[in-house]
Amino acid sequence: MGNKALPYFASGPVIRGFGRGSKELGIPTANLPEPVINALPNDLDTGIYYGWASLHGQEVHLLHEFQNDFYGEELKVIITGYIRQEKDFSSEEELVKAIKNDIAIADERLEEPTVNKLKDDDFLFK
Repeated sequence: MGNKALPYFASGPVIRGFGRGSKELGIPTANLPEPVINALPNDLDTGIYYGWASLHGQEVHLLHEFQNDFYGEELKVIITGYIRQEKDFSSEEELVKAIKNDIAIADERLEEPTVNKLKDDDFLFK
């Protein structure tokens, strides 16, 4: 797994996805357009990452339920670490359990001092 490019800073407008995360699984997500994803460094493996994000210059918790959609709004993210590879699950229940575990891991790792200080980076609030 490649981490040489971390932390990695990216931004782009939030676009509509398939709606599976929030509608089917009860876990909302924010999708960035293909050009933003394609611009990610080559040494970043496909997988589950964690980091900091801001919307309207305010820190956001992307798994938080927002009152309104924010499609078209610029989302700024700092990818700070890697959790695991993507994988197939035999049931939605297994997938939701894995996502909840990913969230717990991310919450813990975001408290590490070198990662935690990035939540105040100027990139997120310009």
